[in-house]
Amino acid sequence: MYSTLEQKYQRIQKELKAGIIALAGVFLIGTLWYKFVENWSWEDSAYMTVITLATVGYGETRPLGARGRLFTIALILMGVVSIGYIVNRFTEAIIQGYFQQGIRIRQQRRLMESLQEHYIICGFSRTGRQIAIEFRAEGVPFVVIDSNLESVQMAQSQGYVVYQGDATLDETLWKVGIDRAICIVAALPSDAENLYVVLSAKTLNPNMRAIARASTEEALQKLQRAGADAVVSPYITGGKRMAAAALRPQVMDFVDGIISGTDRQLYMEEFLLNPATCPFVGQTLGLAKLRSQTGALLLAIRRANGELIGGPTAETVFMPGDVLIAMGTAEQLRTLNQVLGPIGSKKLRRPRKS
Repeated sequence: MYSTLEQKYQRIQKELKAGIIALAGVFLIGTLWYKFVENWSWEDSAYMTVITLATVGYGETRPLGARGRLFTIALILMGVVSIGYIVNRFTEAIIQGYFQQGIRIRQQRRLMESLQEHYIICGFSRTGRQIAIEFRAEGVPFVVIDSNLESVQMAQSQGYVVYQGDATLDETLWKVGIDRAICIVAALPSDAENLYVVLSAKTLNPNMRAIARASTEEALQKLQRAGADAVVSPYITGGKRMAAAALRPQVMDFVDGIISGTDRQLYMEEFLLNPATCPFVGQTLGLAKLRSQTGALLLAIRRANGELIGGPTAETVFMPGDVLIAMGTAEQLRTLNQVLGPIGSKKLRRPRKS
């Protein structure tokens, strides 16, 4: 969705409305003149005004004096200017395709308003494009924000929901449904812009998750202090992954194969335990028998207080607010989702082919 084109479309609309109002005003002036100055009937006054503005050359409805003829000349000039202005604006709108664009804008606006529990990607550079690919593969709803027209057109050509605007502005975030979003990813090139995005997003929707890109160690710390739930530095993360690929290539291939891509056989997913719907809260892992029921492997548990339990044992007790991190096939994870309680647990997203 292009805010710039939307502004142009709105400008054309306003100019057309202004032209129509001006023409209506000229018609009213003419009618009132012939009615009260020339003492004609309302019907004759309106008829004379219409044929004068239309310049059809039917002649005077009734004889006019010098004053009346001078006014009629002025009325013709005002009518020509008003009608010419409307025709000019209308022609520009047709040539530039603003009417068609207006239809697309309204469709995009309705689509934007229908988004619920969606993700927001700020910036469609190389990082943003890769994030969009992964989100599409996971089948999650998301919208892209970028201020650069070329980036917006590229995102639209790939079928993404996109809005052209400044992601650091509250107005832009409101337009993409910040109040209904569950996560925002600040992937802008500038650390300062990402900091503004995180601050704005957390102010407008404190409950949403904020992920940010950082170029330096100092920016990483500032983004964390600003409220970012996770901060990723491409340089630091890239260096670590390159080192791991050199030292443990098979491990890295395995990890990459289960956390990204569209042709995976194994997946990793997280599930939030809701005590109102999950029957296993308060039970041990051994009693729950999740492995035998679903075939999924429970890798770790993140407690509500932030404690991470890796490789939970049969004696590990499930607590309210636990987030289970599990691995398995798509079918195994869907079964686990149903066993844990589909309302309380995090909904499993069905991966889609791109």
